[in-house]
Amino acid sequence: MGGGITGLTAAWRLHTQGLRVTLFEQADRVGGAVLTLARDGWLVECGPNSMLESAHLDELVTGLDLTAERRYAERAAKNRYLVRDGRLVAVPTAPHTFVASPLFSLRSKLRLFTEPFSRARVRPADVSLAALVRDHFGQEIVDYAINPLVAGIYAGDPEALSTKYAFPKLWEGEQTHGSLIRGQIAAIRDKRARGERGVSRIVSFTRGLQTLPDTLAARLPAGAIRTGAAVLSLTPGRPWRVAARRDGLASTEEFDAVVLALPAPALAALPIGPADARPLAPLALVDYPPVTSLFLGFRREQVAHPLDGFGALVPAVEHRSILGALFSSTLFPGRAPDGHVALTVYVGGTRQPEIAALPPAALRPCVLADLRDLLGVTGEPVFSHITAWPHAIPQYNLGYERVLAAITEAEARHPGLFIGGHVRDGISVANCIGAGLRLADAAARQWAR
Repeated sequence: MGGGITGLTAAWRLHTQGLRVTLFEQADRVGGAVLTLARDGWLVECGPNSMLESAHLDELVTGLDLTAERRYAERAAKNRYLVRDGRLVAVPTAPHTFVASPLFSLRSKLRLFTEPFSRARVRPADVSLAALVRDHFGQEIVDYAINPLVAGIYAGDPEALSTKYAFPKLWEGEQTHGSLIRGQIAAIRDKRARGERGVSRIVSFTRGLQTLPDTLAARLPAGAIRTGAAVLSLTPGRPWRVAARRDGLASTEEFDAVVLALPAPALAALPIGPADARPLAPLALVDYPPVTSLFLGFRREQVAHPLDGFGALVPAVEHRSILGALFSSTLFPGRAPDGHVALTVYVGGTRQPEIAALPPAALRPCVLADLRDLLGVTGEPVFSHITAWPHAIPQYNLGYERVLAAITEAEARHPGLFIGGHVRDGISVANCIGAGLRLADAAARQWAR
């Protein structure tokens, strides 16, 4: 249940194994947050803009015959920018550029260079990402590196996010190596030893990310997808009974197994078992801050900055209205007509949820003021599209083990129930693909018993 990337991937995988599947999706379309619009020569990503390559993504792309459609980010997008003291500063990519960079003070640079020699720490409990990084590198690195990074990934707060669950590789790196830098170097070496690239490339498709859910849906049998279908309750057993409502009509069907790939609020409210029990009620506490994205198109001469990079992130200490901006037309070709450039700007998150709630007439001037100061934008955009996500990204905050424990307990109590997706397996598109494959394989093993 759930027609986002996780649910679609699981349904496709089960179908390729010869199993009958039915996918219930409450909305009138599948794809979840992945939504691409093409209009007048502009290609707009309303949700995620790209993916990181992974073994799971490669498996899916190959299985769907999408290799010819896959596109990697342009070499011109290799630079990344952070805002410091009201201007864009390129993130250094080599030791000699780091030494000369104005991003960080001499004290922070010395701490970064000496961190690999730090002693191992034994942490009895999870800590926030900000606390972990502060222990290793100091507050300036938290303010001008970690804070904007978290804004770009989670639209969240590093003082609240769990290191163990939101950034498990950092947690594991410190646990095994003491040093975060040594841990990252070891992780890169491990990837290369497995024949993978040390640094994952950024991926999309010629016609945008919606190519993926559209193709997954097209490969399922006719009638397998039911949009506009609200699941009312689940009754465990052999078989499971699924009660749903579609087009005003309620019905109950039987299945060998149930896969749930739903947002946390929907999981929390779903009755499972007798007396309308809600074993996943603890998931109601998962925070989903609002995020609004603005896709803005300009004539090339309207933007003074060369846009020679992936984009720019804004630390909270810079007191701007925007979280950051992607240089969309630099990242992938075909995002803007000739002679034009495209930016995708994000606002809101846990930092400033009130800005995400502004009506377009009030929001655009705030955003354009920042773009004028930071990128030298002049005039009004010649094209714009605004997408509001009132409940955007689940926050893996401190205490998230309670959420995961509720999921694990529900599965253990009800054989044939499999739960996953962005609330459990990670928030990226690649994470959700991996979750779909994992859930499908687990459900198939259950069917074979």
